[in-house]
Amino acid sequence: MAGRQIDAVVFDLGGVLIDWDPRYLYRQLFDDPDEMTEFLGRICTSDWHRAHDLGVDTTQSCELLARQHPRYADMIMAWAHRGEEMIRGQIDGTVEILAELRSTGLPCFALSNMEPDRYVLRRDRFAFMNWFDGAVISGIEGVAKPDPQIFEILLERHELDPGRTAFIDDSPGNVTVARDMGINALRFVSPEDLRHDLRGLGLSV
Repeated sequence: MAGRQIDAVVFDLGGVLIDWDPRYLYRQLFDDPDEMTEFLGRICTSDWHRAHDLGVDTTQSCELLARQHPRYADMIMAWAHRGEEMIRGQIDGTVEILAELRSTGLPCFALSNMEPDRYVLRRDRFAFMNWFDGAVISGIEGVAKPDPQIFEILLERHELDPGRTAFIDDSPGNVTVARDMGINALRFVSPEDLRHDLRGLGLSV
């Protein structure tokens, strides 16, 4: 495309291409929504889960936490044994955008915080997970967003120019770090908004 300023597009996975939320699982397990919210805010917290994104074995982590909170042992172990029920499905509108970008010959990559074993499962579950020209996964690398190091791994490994790379993520903190590194970072809100933002970068979607 004449005048195009972007040579590659990088997608986050969870929250952008995959509709992931622990509540999809735990709404099935808790009768009381307030108890579920308290459980996710105090026991199976985002800070606790971050260790999984860094490569800590999820089952072992859950077993340790279950010993600390025996009342909720079954609920905690469900995180390990029923983790794929945290996914409602793919976000069709974003998958369509990925397909359209690929059809133009534009290289597309994935940069995601995700457990290594879950990444393998989801590559089998979702066809689009195999469309990328490369993927940098936190649990494999041992470093997670928003640490600038994982962005450096992406850029160096795939020889990407930050100023000619678009990055899509639903986390404001990740977007801020990417922008500070000179990457054209877009905050994902919806597929419709993403189309508008990508067109603003000169891409045909």
